[in-house]
Amino acid sequence: MGAGMGGSFTAGMRGQESFRDREKQRRIQTMILAVLFANSEGNILVERFNGVPAEERLHWRSFLVKLGADNLKGAKNEELLVACHKSVYIVYTVFGDVSIYVVGKDEYDELALSEVIFVITSAVKDVCGKPPTERLFLDKYGKICLCLDEIVWKGLSRAALNHVNDAVCVR
Repeated sequence: MGAGMGGSFTAGMRGQESFRDREKQRRIQTMILAVLFANSEGNILVERFNGVPAEERLHWRSFLVKLGADNLKGAKNEELLVACHKSVYIVYTVFGDVSIYVVGKDEYDELALSEVIFVITSAVKDVCGKPPTERLFLDKYGKICLCLDEIVWKGLSRAALNHVNDAVCVR
């Protein structure tokens, strides 16, 4: 009886490890692929890519800047626009003199990305004190990058990480 229980316990632990491995893999596959800030001329001010091969990054930069040039003219400050490209979601906005693009896939659909972009614009507003001009954005560049790294970490927003960690702990 004791051996059976021990074997059962070991199998249960293996199942738990395999669950954690699957959960970790799922988290890697469902992520924020990119966050970009660009000025009104389309020059990239800040970019963070995750899980995007280096050879594809130029394509994404060009695509996002063109998307913004075509659609952000006349957009109101913090008005969210949504696009989908190759099963990837894009939420973008103009904020002061800066355009912000957030790209995600799977669980990071347009709703989740709109929450992420809201947190990003709130952080930039806190750092700059107002919607930034390009000069103010560059003056506060270090603090903005620090905030961005705190909000979006290795392709997963902090809120999503906490949610997944809570789910793993509960199970």
